[in-house]
Amino acid sequence: MTQGDHYLPDYCRKPTLIVGCGNVLFGDDGFGCALAEYIQRHAEPSESVCVLDAGTGVRSLLFTICLSPVRPRRVLVLDAVDVGRAPGEIFELNPADIPAVKLDDFSLHQLPTSNLLRELQELCGVQVRVLGCQPDALPDAVRPGLSAPVQAALPRAAAWIGTYLAAEAP
Repeated sequence: MTQGDHYLPDYCRKPTLIVGCGNVLFGDDGFGCALAEYIQRHAEPSESVCVLDAGTGVRSLLFTICLSPVRPRRVLVLDAVDVGRAPGEIFELNPADIPAVKLDDFSLHQLPTSNLLRELQELCGVQVRVLGCQPDALPDAVRPGLSAPVQAALPRAAAWIGTYLAAEAP
């Protein structure tokens, strides 16, 4: 780290960034945000981990990381991803495999965001993983709050993250 790097945000300076994204106003799409909040309330990540609820602003955050002279070594993105599994099912997804079915939503799945994730991985050397949760249903109108299966997935997803952090400590 150089002399001016202490002015960079924690999400650039810490070795591991866990970032929840989604739109809390659209039901299960708020999974990533809810999981980031759950981790902040129930877990004690080490000083080397930054847990952040980026909401619908994940693209700006990823762009900042791409341009930063200092960046995390690994980024774990938390988001609701509809891949046809059972509601509340937790799974890992490679950024290259993000489905293009939701290009117009407010979440991770927009092309500029998935492109930034791939650039972080391929051009910047950052390890990027996505922890997805199958939504029960994504509403087409404003409806805050997670469905029961996705709400019940929060502790399981937090446990998965704990295992991920322990197994791959920087």
